Amino acid sequence: MPRNPHARIEIDAPLDRVWEVMLDTASYGEWNPFVLRADCAAPRVGEPITLHVRFANGSTATSPERITALDVPTTGEDGVRRALLAYRYEGLPAKLRLVQGVRDQRLTQALGGPTVYDTVERFSGPLVRLAGPARVEDGFRRHAQALKERAESL
Repeated sequence: MPRNPHARIEIDAPLDRVWEVMLDTASYGEWNPFVLRADCAAPRVGEPITLHVRFANGSTATSPERITALDVPTTGEDGVRRALLAYRYEGLPAKLRLVQGVRDQRLTQALGGPTVYDTVERFSGPLVRLAGPARVEDGFRRHAQALKERAESL
């Protein structure tokens, strides 16, 4: 069982386009099979974001989160473009320190290459296994594939 669920995919679209799709939380219901809805006034560091997710077995959950990083696309000295969206789980299990999680969604794109989407949730706490890391990882894979299809179709 993965303790830190993750997914990675190459997307044949510019990083800026993928970033726009990621931040257009109002449109998640149109393309995202894992995060059916993301309630967020405006993606900004410190702002809450509530994720409404559907697992592969059809069960659903609501996950209150808080945005902890929003690093807009930049080009490094090495010529690689990078961006980061991260948030922290703030549900009751986190407040009780039973299950804590921080999710990173990173984008990288070398000059002339595809955009690489890489996501990981770093879980901690004594009840992590009850959070269902394997089903979360499945959701991340479905999310990544759908993000690829959405960004490449625009």
